[in-house]
Order: sequence, then structure tokens, then C-alpha cells
Amino acid sequence: MPNQGDATGGAVGAGGAPGAPYGERAAVRVEGLWKRFGEQVAVAGIDLELPAGRFIGLVGPNGAGKTTTLSMVTGLLRPDMGRVLVAGHDVWADPVAVKSRIGVLPEGLRMFERLSGRELLGYMGRLRGMPGDETDKRATQLLDVLDLAGSQHKLVVDYSTGMRKKIGLAAALLHNPEVLFLDEPFEGVDPVSAQTIRGVLERYTASGATVVFSSHVMELVESLCDWVAVMAGGRIRAAGPLAHVRGEAPTLQAAFLELVGAGGRTAGDALDWLGGQAAR
Repeated sequence: MPNQGDATGGAVGAGGAPGAPYGERAAVRVEGLWKRFGEQVAVAGIDLELPAGRFIGLVGPNGAGKTTTLSMVTGLLRPDMGRVLVAGHDVWADPVAVKSRIGVLPEGLRMFERLSGRELLGYMGRLRGMPGDETDKRATQLLDVLDLAGSQHKLVVDYSTGMRKKIGLAAALLHNPEVLFLDEPFEGVDPVSAQTIRGVLERYTASGATVVFSSHVMELVESLCDWVAVMAGGRIRAAGPLAHVRGEAPTLQAAFLELVGAGGRTAGDALDWLGGQAAR
């Protein structure tokens, strides 16, 4: 059975909250975060510290509260209660300082679709107050690395799903943020684009920056991440280094199913009518 570990193992932070080990700087600190939608509790008072300089996976089944949590952490959705600190700055008390330090690729990304890819990056850089020459230089490099140079003058509305994810990632990286938040960045992306995105993210974290991305694909998380938080029912079930959360389970998938209480769930005899076409 996987476990959350202790402070020395990096799975429990100060005060018993899952998080960074003692002495390791936290890129993100979440304290008592709650969010309700009517009678539905989406996030139920979570405490979490995410260590800096790591590739972090926030994993959970559909409806676990991952997107809601990321939306509150990045200032896109106001929590009912709780506090979020990013790089030591309060997301809601000091939003300008936080937004200059983060990059966000949200789920269901909406962009200025009547701009070309290059125009979009130019606009985003200038919107952030970056000098025009530096914006254009970085845009050229990102378009080239993300294999979008050949489509840079094409309108974003005509981009494929993979291209939209890549131009969205370029926009999120343009100002060189300390922490990058990605919500299902590989969903609907072809293998070639996924490999390109993966390479850029690995290079980014190797420089000491932090990536936090949500996913429900355990194989992807296990191959990319060195730190994981497992969420279910609006709560954090386990958090810490990948090996620690996986525990004695053969894979992260097995550990995940055990943590969310789905380890023994099968169809059983409930669908005994399904199939058997030859018997008709």
C-alpha cells in the first residue's frame, strides 16, 4: 500500500501537510483551500506544498478537483476559503507579482484566434511589457523549437489541436516564468507533437524551473514526473516523490487505483449480456 511518507522523505511538509521536505524551497504553498459549487464540494480544504525545481504531476480521476485546484492556484478562480502562495507571493493579495512569475496553459484554452501564431506571441509579449526586440527573438526561437515556424503566419483558428497546444505553451513560456502550470497538456495531441512538448518541458525543468501539470494518464506521469500529488474527491490522498507515492506497488497506476479506492473494481457479472454475438 502506498503512503505519504514523512518529512525526511519529502512527502509531508511543515504542519503535517503533504508537501516539500524540510529545507526544500516550496514553489507553491496551498493552505486550507476550499471551493463549492452549490451543494457540490469540488475542493475540500486541501493543504499542499509543491517543491521548486521539480516536474510535478497532479493526478486523479475525472471529477477529482484537479482543474478547480489549478484554477484557484493560478488566480483564475477565487476560492471560498484558503490561501495560495506562489514563489512566496499571495495569489489574491498580490496578483501582479504572481502573474509575472507564472505561465499557464489551462484546459479548454481560448486564444485570439484571428491572429497568426507569430502575431499572438508578439501580442502576448508586449502585453506583459516585454521589449519588442526581445519578444520577437524569443518568439522566433519558440516557434522553431516547437516546430511551428512553417505555420507562424497561419491564423490560430486554423491550427490543429496539437498546434494549438504548442502555441499555447509558447505563449506561457515567452516571459520565462518560474512556475509553469499545465492542465492536461497532452490530451488530444498527436505523438510527434507530444514528444516535442515533452522535450521543451524537460529542458525547462532542467534549468531549475518548476512544472505542475494535471493528468489522469498514469503512464505519462510516471515517465515524466519526479514528484506526484494524488487527488480524489476534492482531497489530497498522497503527495511526495514519485517513488515514495508508488511505494511497493509495481506501477504508479497500481498505487493510484489503491489510493482512490478502485483497486478491486471490475465489471464482474454485471454485464454478462455484453458480447456473445456468436450465441445469437
